[in-house]
Amino acid sequence: MSNQAAFHNLGLNAHLQRAVYEAGYVNPTPIQSQTIPPILEGKDLVGCAQTGTGKTAAFALPILQLLSTNPKGKYHPKSKLNSRPKKNIRVLVLSPTRELAIQIGDFFSKYSQFNTKVTNTVIFGGVTQKKQVTTLKSGVDILVATPGRLLDLIGQGFISLRHIEILVFDEADRMLDMGFIHDVRRIMRNISSLHQTMLFSATMPKEIVKLAKDFLKNPVNVSVTPNQPTVEKIAQTVYFVPKNEKQSLLLSIVRNPKVSRALVFSRTKHGANKIVKKLMQAGVEAEPIHGNKSQNARQKALKNFRDGKTRILVATDVAARGIDVMNISHVIQFDLPNVSETYVHRIGRTGRAGAGGIAIAFCDFEELPLLRDIEKLIQMKIPDARNSMPRINRSKPAKSEKMMNQSSRKNQSSQKNQSSQKNQLKKVNPSLKCRHCSRLFGSQMAMLQHIKAKHNS
Repeated sequence: MSNQAAFHNLGLNAHLQRAVYEAGYVNPTPIQSQTIPPILEGKDLVGCAQTGTGKTAAFALPILQLLSTNPKGKYHPKSKLNSRPKKNIRVLVLSPTRELAIQIGDFFSKYSQFNTKVTNTVIFGGVTQKKQVTTLKSGVDILVATPGRLLDLIGQGFISLRHIEILVFDEADRMLDMGFIHDVRRIMRNISSLHQTMLFSATMPKEIVKLAKDFLKNPVNVSVTPNQPTVEKIAQTVYFVPKNEKQSLLLSIVRNPKVSRALVFSRTKHGANKIVKKLMQAGVEAEPIHGNKSQNARQKALKNFRDGKTRILVATDVAARGIDVMNISHVIQFDLPNVSETYVHRIGRTGRAGAGGIAIAFCDFEELPLLRDIEKLIQMKIPDARNSMPRINRSKPAKSEKMMNQSSRKNQSSQKNQSSQKNQLKKVNPSLKCRHCSRLFGSQMAMLQHIKAKHNS
């Protein structure tokens, strides 16, 4: 089947075709056209595709199709969850972050809008569980959850996973990066072995391959990651800049009116706060989003960014995994990531759904090895934004910035001494000349000290 096969050729019902049309999609992406048919056949699947290629729809659409073929579902046995039989949770989607979980829930709601019999809800930590428990008590077909809150509610008896028919691991690589593997194994012990399992990931490290072997049975492997794993329409550049000049460089870039909506990446939460503070002091509206922020604050910051109220959003990598905002004009990497694949995830926040975008990276001297690893991964040399006069020679071995500053201070000190000596020579008295070497001096004392030290006389 061609990658450009229309959605109606993939076996989706009329309700889903209409929902897809209403969402503005005409043709499926490669990951969608290659995964939807085997999922509809009930096969386990491992899907690998870079961010921004439509992985969520690749599993959400066929799941909704499968549920619609059996709309009644089954019923819970009587338990703490309810006083009368309710619908079982039939589908579980595990997500590493709150933002991504909410985004997945929104996709399920959007695609099921013309089939209101299929219900979904999202649960995550960082907020009170009361509202989430109330929704669960009414019965849902699809549950999207972060591992921590899911285990909490299982332990309290509010969730049963005994009747799960479909299990999805979304952003599995990030789930492992965040240390969720032990939680995942605990969750799997609560699920019957008779279910269909899907694993989606933007990268396929060895840990993901092992996870697939442990949890999936004879999976269909679909990989549409190109040889050059960055979106071709994204213009990438790098600024070689000392660490202490990054903030002023960022300010000069975001003041450009062409930067209509920018996502700035910081390696740390403290760094994100600091960047926002400096931008605000300079009169540039910006908001941070990271794990130390409350759920309400994170959602408000994301909404303001999506609605255009905030032009600059400064994020850490974990928080940014759930940011699916159209028309991000620029992605700016204030700090280069320690993991090369993260670079691909970051720049994928712009250029969504095949659109163009601009990705700018800042690289100080200590980050040069990170840049080399990134360029090796993406199989290209990122163009220097200052070709005429690069700040840092990228071909030299990386030295610490402290060593660079020390070397610079030594050079400045040496230049000052040379200048001082020249000035002293201009002020010497011609009559005060050493009788041994004819050197001139500015004072009688200086000349006598010289003679005693150099000529032992």
